[in-house]
Amino acid sequence: MLPVQRLDALIARHAELEAALSTSAGGEKFVKLSREHAELSPVIDDVKALKRAQDDLAGVEQMLAGKDTEIARMAGEEKRELEATIEALTQKLRLALIPKDEADARDAILEVRAGTGGDEASLFAGDLFRMYERYAGLQGWKVEVLSISEGAVGGYKEVIAAVRGKGAFAKLKFESGVHRVQRVPDTETQGRIHTSAATVAVLPEAEEVDVDINAADLRTDVYRASGSGGQHVNKTESAVRITHIPTGIVVAVQDERSQHKNRARAMALLRTKLYDQERQRIDSARAADRKGQVGSGDRSERIRTYNFPQARVTDHRINLTLHKLPQIMEGVALGEIVDALVAEHQAALLADEDSKFSA
Repeated sequence: MLPVQRLDALIARHAELEAALSTSAGGEKFVKLSREHAELSPVIDDVKALKRAQDDLAGVEQMLAGKDTEIARMAGEEKRELEATIEALTQKLRLALIPKDEADARDAILEVRAGTGGDEASLFAGDLFRMYERYAGLQGWKVEVLSISEGAVGGYKEVIAAVRGKGAFAKLKFESGVHRVQRVPDTETQGRIHTSAATVAVLPEAEEVDVDINAADLRTDVYRASGSGGQHVNKTESAVRITHIPTGIVVAVQDERSQHKNRARAMALLRTKLYDQERQRIDSARAADRKGQVGSGDRSERIRTYNFPQARVTDHRINLTLHKLPQIMEGVALGEIVDALVAEHQAALLADEDSKFSA
């Protein structure tokens, strides 16, 4: 059941927003109110549709109490339809009323790093990054590489990219953790299966207003970039490394030939890491009693295994196994895992909300 007082509060808030928008002269406050109004309007439409359906059901039940059998038969059919509508709207509103992660609407910063396993780990990190690139393309998102360190035989020791598009962080945030691979490396002459790993971190991209950084807290170093880029990278000190002294967080960007652009990218990355650190602190305190919940953000946790000999992928958090590894690595079937993780997370939040109102 939905708490009636909460639905009434939403309707009242929507009316307040409409009144405020009609008298607002514009500016930053107007933009903020418009955004909230746009987010709330579809929910209010569903609340009104639910109330209409409930009123119609009450009228139908009165008809069923009458003595006319033909009217009662038609009313019975209408009752079943109205009950199905009410159930669907109720579930939709329950999901809409789940407390929102304010970062869900943000773009994401994706970091993939080779873990244990040497060269094979770097190759796997490269495979994972390409999987996310393909998945992002299918979602209509744009991927922009911010920093890259290539492996000795291919793949990446580390790659950091911005993923921009609707729902990017909301969907990718459950990918944070340790990804394990089991396969026979190309260099293995005995056909033995090796196990290696890569770590993934997905952070919500921060904006300048989110974090106030004191210039005195920063140490900036410039140096010659390495890797691809031709002779140019060896002649100019375009790479930038910024250290945030109070936290010890270090970011380095060398992808652009312009030191100015690399500095701007490094600052954006630093803001994101500081913003994420504060989010992690708050979330840890808030979820101390829910350690097993999907999306806990523990990036040292082994979350998924990719078994190439058996073409099998298992997500250990929700005990989901899919025998379609090639399609997942192509990004096509990754959505099945992502959707299952989102559904599990929503179910946990719904159970949490229900326990509050039943207490």
